Amino acid sequence: MPGYQIDIRPRAARSLRQLDAPVRKAVAQVIDSLEADPRPTGATLLVGYRPYMRVRSGDYRIIYAVDEESRVVTVAVIGHRREIYRNLDL
Repeated sequence: MPGYQIDIRPRAARSLRQLDAPVRKAVAQVIDSLEADPRPTGATLLVGYRPYMRVRSGDYRIIYAVDEESRVVTVAVIGHRREIYRNLDL
């Protein structure tokens, strides 16, 4: 069974580029791991924003959706836990 394809939206890619190097590396590792397991331990559904899920990477959150039919993980938003849920427009 092949892995999932990762699709990063422009907003998430822009947020990823703006992070400090060590944080960016840690977040990128979590995103890469979603390719093999899109529902890792600790991933939770966002209440009121189905089918979006979130996974933690330190103080940062990665919000994404999984499409089982096309086997694509779409990373929608990346941000600090303090700010990511404000004005969340998915």
